Amino acid sequence: MSDPELLVTKADGVVTVVFNRPQRHNAFTKAMYTEMRALCEDLQGRDDVRVLVLRGAGGRAFAAGNEISDFLEADAVAYEEWIRELLALLLALPQVTIAAIDGFCVGGGLAVATHCDIRIATPESRFGYPIAKTLGNALAAPVVHRCAAVFGESLTRKMLLTGRLVDAERAYSVGALTEITEELNATLDELVDDVMAGSATTQRATKRQLTARAAEQEKAPAFDEQMLREVYTGDDFAEGVRAFLAKEKPKFATVVRDEE
Repeated sequence: MSDPELLVTKADGVVTVVFNRPQRHNAFTKAMYTEMRALCEDLQGRDDVRVLVLRGAGGRAFAAGNEISDFLEADAVAYEEWIRELLALLLALPQVTIAAIDGFCVGGGLAVATHCDIRIATPESRFGYPIAKTLGNALAAPVVHRCAAVFGESLTRKMLLTGRLVDAERAYSVGALTEITEELNATLDELVDDVMAGSATTQRATKRQLTARAAEQEKAPAFDEQMLREVYTGDDFAEGVRAFLAKEKPKFATVVRDEE
């Protein structure tokens, strides 16, 4: 039997989830998202859990995007919306959520990390949405807005418009990370101890306030679904998928032509 793609443990009020596909840089599959969604739904009513820790196996990535085959086997826009619903559940959890990042945190991995309360990372970690260089798709607006809330609008624009990754120092400088550490496990333990020593009442009330603010400021505009449908049925996404599967560099159209 193969190892499970999510390793979930619970001890002393802390649930730890390890994304366990190191051979694929922990890229998310639909099965992983399904398990994460079920976990988040369960945690909504769990007073015995104070902290949720998310991390990646292998020491090379927190999580590097999504498995492209899952988009090809479903309605891509509906799949994006389904993932976004999970991210909203994660953001709204009453528990304090911590992303412990070691390595690449890109695409779907960055979406998950930005929906956590706290992010810590090793100095070698890198962050971004390189989709302008790879797949030629687009993100749901609330995911873009969440990134802007965490990294700031200027850096979010640079990440998405150029496809460049951001290093840990830059992420820390804009407040997207609370700490950069060579000792990820020790720093994580200290952080968890601080949360566990604090008032759960304060933490849950604060999270409720911040979640309400995010819901108001980061909702999708009316055009978003139709725009995403056009993107996922367009030439650039088709070329991105072709090149990805062929392990080639995509050749995107240089001009976007409006329909007559």
